[in-house]
Amino acid sequence: MSDLPAGPGLLGAADIRALAEALGVRPTKQLGQNFVIDANTVRRIVRTAGVRPDDVVVEIGPGLGSLTLALLESAARVVAIEIDPVLARHLPTTIAARMPERAADFALVHADAMTVAELPGPAPTALVANLPYNVSVPVLLHMLQTFPSLDRLLVMVQSEVADRLAATPGGKVYGVPSVKAAWYADVKRAGAIGRNVFWPAPNVDSGLVSFVRRDPPPTTATRAEVFAVVDAAFAQRRKTLRAALAGWAGSAAGAEEALRAAGIDPRTRGEALGVAEFARIAEHRPDSRPEAAPNEPRD
Repeated sequence: MSDLPAGPGLLGAADIRALAEALGVRPTKQLGQNFVIDANTVRRIVRTAGVRPDDVVVEIGPGLGSLTLALLESAARVVAIEIDPVLARHLPTTIAARMPERAADFALVHADAMTVAELPGPAPTALVANLPYNVSVPVLLHMLQTFPSLDRLLVMVQSEVADRLAATPGGKVYGVPSVKAAWYADVKRAGAIGRNVFWPAPNVDSGLVSFVRRDPPPTTATRAEVFAVVDAAFAQRRKTLRAALAGWAGSAAGAEEALRAAGIDPRTRGEALGVAEFARIAEHRPDSRPEAAPNEPRD
């Protein structure tokens, strides 16, 4: 961690600790709070995210505002979603005090990110966040599904979670998060973050993960139908797909029929398949073929 000053508007370690003391804030494990206290780290995150002057950026869990201020230096607008009432109440004050010329380009949403269905102002184009470790995957998937205008995301998560999100078929950590993230975007690791840039320092390393939105694989199945196959395949990941998908298909024989129709060897395991192959399987579920459910809604 650098000892260089934070800069005109950014927060350094001393600023973060002073703010926390003034507000009576103690980072909690329950909310997964680990505040970034190094200005060079937040600059690096914004640079890695490729934030542009016309971007409307969503930030989840802004905390005391260290990354928020760095985002405001580069983006057209920043909308921060904060669940903690004390932090949510004070963050606009911090922005107004440290970067008054950009205060009008900042909006605060006091809510649980998992429940947010709309945001104030123009549609968001990017998401950049230091995500709480305990909810990072469900929050990411919720935001990708709810806000299709998000075309780029860069998140800091636990290193192990970063590996899972960016994993490719065949790897030991490839699983449900890997496949579901790949439904929405091209995903890759974008760097590592040391423990000493946080307060309090976590017991695990952190990693940056980049998402670049692309279309889902072409399929007649819905997202929910594909994700149901993924969940079933990895619920018993050591089993062959014929066995793992028996409940999903109604029987092992039904699973084998669906797999063969999709061009997949029934002896394959889920960890060998990419998202497009799971989509093909979903199209052939015995009780969900078009002729059996012609009026089923698609999403």
